[in-house]
Amino acid sequence: MARMVNCVLLGKEAEGLEIPPYPGELGKRVFEQVSKEAWQRWIKHQTMLINEYRLTPIDPKARKFIEEEMEKFFFGSGSALPDEFVAPQ
Repeated sequence: MARMVNCVLLGKEAEGLEIPPYPGELGKRVFEQVSKEAWQRWIKHQTMLINEYRLTPIDPKARKFIEEEMEKFFFGSGSALPDEFVAPQ
């Protein structure tokens, strides 16, 4: 049986992640409060951020930025799009 969570992003009960997707306290919060569907939305958003800002995920500054954006995306006011971002058609 699938593990269910009350997803903070979707605002409803949905299937939860199987393992914490990120280390530390933030990963624990995501595991407990974010659904698989919402996590996939984050992955798409994170990919866009990495591409638009030309981030290198192994760079500590980039990792800190991504972590801060993840926090905003799920638990804050939302992660903003870059000013120059144009959504693909």
